[in-house]
Amino acid sequence: MPDSLTIHLVNRTTTPLVFAYITGLAIQSNSARVFLQSDGHTLHYPPSPPDGQILQPLTAPVAIPLGPPGNTVAVTIPQIAGGRIWFSRGERQLVFLRNPGGPGGGAALVEPSVLNPSDPNADVDFAFCEFTLNGDQLFANISYVDFVSRLPVALTLAERDGGGKVQHVAGMGADGLERVCEGLRAQAEKDGRPWDRLIVQQKGGEGRPLRALSPTHGGAVGVGFEGYFEGLVERAWERYREGHRGLFHRGSEKLRINTQAAAGVVDGHVDKGTDELVVGGERFAKPTTADILGCNSGPFTTGPSPTRNAIIPRLAAAFQRSCIVDVAEHPSHPDTFYKCEPTNHYARIVHECNLDGKGYAFAYDDVQMDGGEDQSGKVNAGDPEVLVVEVGGEEAYVGDRMG
Repeated sequence: MPDSLTIHLVNRTTTPLVFAYITGLAIQSNSARVFLQSDGHTLHYPPSPPDGQILQPLTAPVAIPLGPPGNTVAVTIPQIAGGRIWFSRGERQLVFLRNPGGPGGGAALVEPSVLNPSDPNADVDFAFCEFTLNGDQLFANISYVDFVSRLPVALTLAERDGGGKVQHVAGMGADGLERVCEGLRAQAEKDGRPWDRLIVQQKGGEGRPLRALSPTHGGAVGVGFEGYFEGLVERAWERYREGHRGLFHRGSEKLRINTQAAAGVVDGHVDKGTDELVVGGERFAKPTTADILGCNSGPFTTGPSPTRNAIIPRLAAAFQRSCIVDVAEHPSHPDTFYKCEPTNHYARIVHECNLDGKGYAFAYDDVQMDGGEDQSGKVNAGDPEVLVVEVGGEEAYVGDRMG
């Protein structure tokens, strides 16, 4: 595994005003916060601000200009954990701020936020993808867990010893956000839920959407989905209740979850006495809509049990995709996803608008059946040669050619 990696950043927009910013934790430098500087090679470790000052600017230039449309800029990263490649379009560049007390003795980073209307980046057209390069592999993915950007991102990974093997995640076309917004508006018209209010308009943009938020973050724009999934939960509890024979039963009444871990395949049922779902000996209370959308609260809170921690992603994904009632064995085939109401229509629309259907639309969107088709929009390899990251969606394609 190399100590560093070349990344090709490609401007697939129609403007030269596109910048990249690469952040993460430098594994070989005590996991200190690190940026690549504007030259794409020099490292910058933001120092902690003096005298306990907060919200201080960076002390080095970190915006990497991508040049004119179609241009490629090669950068080199060291081993980095929790990395992000950020992009911004337009004259306003992204603002990163420093607080005291960061990792490795440096600064704590205040990153751009789409949830805080007072954030200096709130009206900037930006996006990011995620990556980790460590001693074992490169792992990178496009993400819609928080929002859909107007700046689509695509990934292409060439493996060094893979006989020319190339992995490609297509992302969305240049009109991806507009298509997502059309889908959200249509769904709001259909079911009366506030899907359309997840659309954030650009100030002064004559009604043009800037991004679409995940329903997990609806509260940031005054949107609530309280009570949305509770009916699905009740139907699931009814199906898997001990001794029940009902309309939804086809064969076994037991829920079966392949943990894809040491616990193997475990059975589940609803205990009539406690009204808890018992899976592999682990007990789960009824999740709320907030628990399902967030995947990390209530019964989906992880803990010391490795069996429970393996069950949670698969159970949470089955609720997100609304296949928990129709299918008893999970993870299930993608053909079973988003087929009944209620479902996470944001996730459904996001997958429909990606050219190859791939991309994290919620936290456990990497859950898939053994041998199944990946949904998460990731590339990974233990012997990466080059990672190509294209931004803007122009000339987006599905396939395996190098971009």
